[in-house]
Amino acid sequence: MWEATEPPPRLPASSKGHLRAAGVELKVTGNDGGYPVFTVVSTRLPGNRRPKDIIFASFTKPDIRFQSSVDNDIEIVGGNPDDTLVYDREIPIEGLRWRDLHAWWQDTREISSDTEARGDLYQRLLKSLPDNSDGQKNLFIAYHRILGPSPGDPALLPEVWLHWDHRTVQERGPEALLRSRMDFLLLPHGQRVVLEVDGSQHYTRDRGRTPDTGKYADMVAADGDLKLRGYEVFRFGHDELKRLDAAQTLLRYFLPDMFRRFKVSN
Repeated sequence: MWEATEPPPRLPASSKGHLRAAGVELKVTGNDGGYPVFTVVSTRLPGNRRPKDIIFASFTKPDIRFQSSVDNDIEIVGGNPDDTLVYDREIPIEGLRWRDLHAWWQDTREISSDTEARGDLYQRLLKSLPDNSDGQKNLFIAYHRILGPSPGDPALLPEVWLHWDHRTVQERGPEALLRSRMDFLLLPHGQRVVLEVDGSQHYTRDRGRTPDTGKYADMVAADGDLKLRGYEVFRFGHDELKRLDAAQTLLRYFLPDMFRRFKVSN
C-alpha cells in the first residue's frame, strides 16, 4: 500500500511512452482523504487549461468590461442581462456535462424543479441560434433527440464567443480578429471540440452567386489557428443538416465515433 507521505509512484518509462503515443498522460487532479487522485488527461490541449469564463448563446454582441483585469473578472453591461450567458464555474476534469450546465442554470435562475430547469435551458439555448441557419438548429435538436436526457454527456454550447473586440472590423482594419464566434463547442475531458455548420456565405459573395476564394482562405487560416491552440474542428455542410431527419441520420453515425475519439463514455 502506498502511503500519502511517500513520493507518488512512478510509471515505467515504457508505460509513459504508450500514453504519450495515445495523446494522454497521467496527472494528479485532486485528492481524496489525503491521497492524490490521478486522472488520464489529454496532452493535445497546451497546458491542459480549463476555461475560466464561457460566454455563449448571446442574441447580440455583448458589451464587456473588466471588473478586475488582474483577476480576469468580466462583466456584461448594458441591455438585458439575459441576452448573453456566462458560465463562470470551474470546469470539472471530466469536462462540462449537461448535469453541470443544468445545475448552474437551476441555481442562477432559482428554479425549484429539475425538469423545469432542463426544459427552460433547452429553450433558451435553442432561441440563441440564428434564424437563417436551419442547419444549426437541426444539429442542436438532433443532438438532444439522439442522446435523450443524458446528464453525463458533454453539453453542447451554441454561439460561443472565441474573440471579442470592442471595435468593429471596419475600425480595426487588417488587425481585426476574424471568426468571433464558434457555432458549437463541447468540452470533454479537458479538450475543446468545435462543430461548425458551413453555409454558402462561408465561401461565396453576392448572396451565394459568386465563389470567394478569399473567404475560403480566411476560413482555412482560422481553422489552422484553432488547431494550433489545441482545438479540434469538425465541419458540416449546411445542406447535410437542412432537414431534421437528415441531421439525425448523420449524427447517429458521427456522435459514437466522436465520443470514442474523445473518451466519452456512453
